[in-house]
Amino acid sequence: MAEHLIRVSGHLQERRGIYHIMLSWQVNGKRQRTSISTGLPKKGNKKRAEDMLGAACATQEELLATKVDFAPNDEMLFSDFLEKWLSVVKPELKPTTFGNYQSAITRTIAPYFRAKRIKLCEVSADDILAFYSVQMEKVKATTIHKYHNNFSRAFQYAIDEGIIEHSPMDKVKRPRAERYAALFLRQSEAIALFEAIKGHKLELGVIMAAYYGLRRGEIVGLRWESIDFERNTITIEHTVTVAQVDGKKTVVESDTAKTLASLRTLPLVPQFRALLLTLKEEKEYYRKLCGNSYNKKEGRYIYTDALGNRIRPDYLTAEFPRWMEKNGFRRLRFHDLRHSCASLLLANGVPLKQIQEWLGHSSFKITADAYAHLEYASKIAAANAMTWLNETSLGGSESVKEAS
Repeated sequence: MAEHLIRVSGHLQERRGIYHIMLSWQVNGKRQRTSISTGLPKKGNKKRAEDMLGAACATQEELLATKVDFAPNDEMLFSDFLEKWLSVVKPELKPTTFGNYQSAITRTIAPYFRAKRIKLCEVSADDILAFYSVQMEKVKATTIHKYHNNFSRAFQYAIDEGIIEHSPMDKVKRPRAERYAALFLRQSEAIALFEAIKGHKLELGVIMAAYYGLRRGEIVGLRWESIDFERNTITIEHTVTVAQVDGKKTVVESDTAKTLASLRTLPLVPQFRALLLTLKEEKEYYRKLCGNSYNKKEGRYIYTDALGNRIRPDYLTAEFPRWMEKNGFRRLRFHDLRHSCASLLLANGVPLKQIQEWLGHSSFKITADAYAHLEYASKIAAANAMTWLNETSLGGSESVKEAS
């Protein structure tokens, strides 16, 4: 335990248009620093960012006052270190991120290394790679990447605190991730889906995912204040997600999106505008009908039931694939509707750069890596450019002449 209060100072720093909190303090004459993203875009959010800075300083001082005492490096089991490290990083992580770290460490990583009685000072690159090898038989490479991030961050903390001198992660390469083969709705399937799901509880979510390409958290997080019926726009600026923290599911409401690019404004098309106005009238009717039983807090969200209760994010994930199979459609994940949006945009001639902005990807590379293989118009142009084929016997065949 610390014997006196350690003062933490801080300032705001802008990175790629987002405010970051920069904190610093001294322990035994050694300067310590940490950086925390606020998730807030610079424009119009200085006051909120300053409030978050003040809260972060107070939280860090409280954390230092009750700082976890790590046993000497030569005595501590690696598994014990990881579990103690979780309590250190918890205040500076988003609930969803911390929940992922906690789940990986407590369920998989710590039990594995505890069984082998490996000490923190003894962990080698071979130990980490052996763990990866065992896990690769059970999980995908993308999950191993998450474990890799856990290890890297934990070892870096141990170095910063002087607990160890070197990280074994310097000699560990992440396994190559397999490319996920997303499923896509063809245009005829999308039309049939929109008709078949009309009036169902899933309808609004399906429309927002397949037409607007919104993520699950963005759909559930849409509020009436996000809709401008005068300018006919939809602004994506709020998310609702689910985090697993300390073994419990926690709903997280956030005025920050996944990345700066995720904060975007899209056109409110006439068809969807009419649907929302009808929905708004229905909600007003139910609000008056239900009186005090109506959930006024969650009623400000668009995607709610008759009592004003917001639709759960995990409802979309679980119910959509079941509905698809039950109603004679191909089984798709709910997130595949977002992929379908990109596919349909490409099929209708929309350039990848515009699709990046529509989907809210943080970089063009993400969009290109995911969807460039679907871009068909350029392939047709390439095929047509190969005119030398006409000079061969294939080009002069009767079947070719009939086809043209």
